[in-house]
Amino acid sequence: MKINILSRSTSLYSTRRLLEEAKAAGHTAQAINVLYCDIKLEKQKPTVYYHGERLVTPDAIIPRIGSSITFYGTAIVRQFEMMSCFTTVSSTALVRSRDKLQSLQLLSRSGVDMPKTVFTNFGEHTDDICKLVDGPPVVIKVLEGTQGIGVNLAETIEAADVIIDANNELKTRVIVQEFIKEAGGADLRAFVVGDKVVGAMKRQAQEGEFRSNLHRGGTAKNIVLSKIEEETALSAAKSLGLGVCGVDLLQSSRGPLVLEVNSSPGLEGIEKATGKNIAGEIIKYIEKGVNA
Repeated sequence: MKINILSRSTSLYSTRRLLEEAKAAGHTAQAINVLYCDIKLEKQKPTVYYHGERLVTPDAIIPRIGSSITFYGTAIVRQFEMMSCFTTVSSTALVRSRDKLQSLQLLSRSGVDMPKTVFTNFGEHTDDICKLVDGPPVVIKVLEGTQGIGVNLAETIEAADVIIDANNELKTRVIVQEFIKEAGGADLRAFVVGDKVVGAMKRQAQEGEFRSNLHRGGTAKNIVLSKIEEETALSAAKSLGLGVCGVDLLQSSRGPLVLEVNSSPGLEGIEKATGKNIAGEIIKYIEKGVNA
């Protein structure tokens, strides 16, 4: 089987591991930087060119598309789909997952629980917005932010007002979310592959920080999810149409709440925390999908 990993660098841990596991399973695998891809459109003959050379159609692709190149990367994924390639993440699901508001709306429609969230059109009624999510405190997130960037905790209405006003001035859209105090600066990352959770870790923010991102000083350890936590993660992945994803959960007094669903989850943190071969599970998922 020929597998193309759509990634900008082979030095990245996730890309390297996927290449290793694909080759260990006897497949031909290569990393393709989507920024050097061109697509040609004509009647019933979709093609992709890489560095000016026509690519042989692979059996499968693994999109590892960074948020900064979502538009171009999605176009390349869609072209491979038109060439009947199996993909671990469809172009449609990729777009959905990158739009925080749309993904939350889809999760809500599917009955997946989440922190109370408000989206407003540059409103000046900050106190009313905070009350809608049982605050303050409240969490304010930039819609286009990733990896904890553009996420702020406002502990008073005045602080929320300042943050929202600053974003209004920049014409930056934000959502305001309920602050889950009992989570204690921790969240869960469930790694979903196909119809099962293949690994999970609990991330804890460093003291004085409420964001648990590992690159922000957070720590991670292996965890066994409860049945309802696992079901919630699988429901979230299904509602967004994602075959491979990382589902971030908060443990609250009313049960697990979905914080976010990541369509290009990193492998380093989860593999090191759990000791599991997550990359190998992704390759098995591809083998099953291609041979279905």
